Amino acid sequence: MTAPLPYGPTMTAMLTPLRKAFFVLNHAVAAPLIRAGGGPLLTTPVAGSILLLRTTGRKSGLVREAPLGYAVIAGRVVVVAGYGRSAHWFLNALADPEVEVLLPGALLAGRADEITEPDERRAAFRTLIESMGLVGRLTLGDVRGKSDAEVDMLAQAFPILAITPTAVRPGPFDPGGAGTRINTALWVLLGAAGFATALSRRRNRRGMAPPHSRRLPPCRAKRSSLCRSHSKGAVDTSSPTGPRGSDRGNLGQ
Repeated sequence: MTAPLPYGPTMTAMLTPLRKAFFVLNHAVAAPLIRAGGGPLLTTPVAGSILLLRTTGRKSGLVREAPLGYAVIAGRVVVVAGYGRSAHWFLNALADPEVEVLLPGALLAGRADEITEPDERRAAFRTLIESMGLVGRLTLGDVRGKSDAEVDMLAQAFPILAITPTAVRPGPFDPGGAGTRINTALWVLLGAAGFATALSRRRNRRGMAPPHSRRLPPCRAKRSSLCRSHSKGAVDTSSPTGPRGSDRGNLGQ
């Protein structure tokens, strides 16, 4: 970093380990997830919305990716350099302003420009930090309540980049994208889970049926000995010649 950033003492002490942790997290989790179409899963009131910014390395010439919080202001996608002007993606965008922005629902090509006009920069900074929810408040405080001079100081340390869309490109949820395959797999899994749940409930209902509701198979000629033993022990209360009928006959005699 070329100059100390105007964070509070606690955030300043944690800045280096946080930067290393976010580097690993962004490359191992956030970037692959957004690339595969999982950007909407990262959109929460805690951290706001996340995009994937693709720039061209000013030294290597290779495509570089950076997950960033963003806001859409006046038709442009606006991001902030949370690590100051030394952030690699910020320097890459200044060197080659032709960038790509992978939003949660679209992939755009655009041209990046730093916002330097004071009034426009203050308004964009306040809107952007406010959109970052709890993360924005914890790192920079309530920017809505800060004076213009305080916001100017912050915006000078944390520059704002505005990306003007120039083209819409096929994204993960457009035909043939990875997001469409992921959605198909999710629907198949949901259908299989629903079928398994219904089958399990049906089996449970059968297992809980009372014993008298289960019908015994009819006697067959081949099972004559079993049937005879069963019929001898049975009591037929409906037949006039059954035990009750005999009792009545004996009583009558």
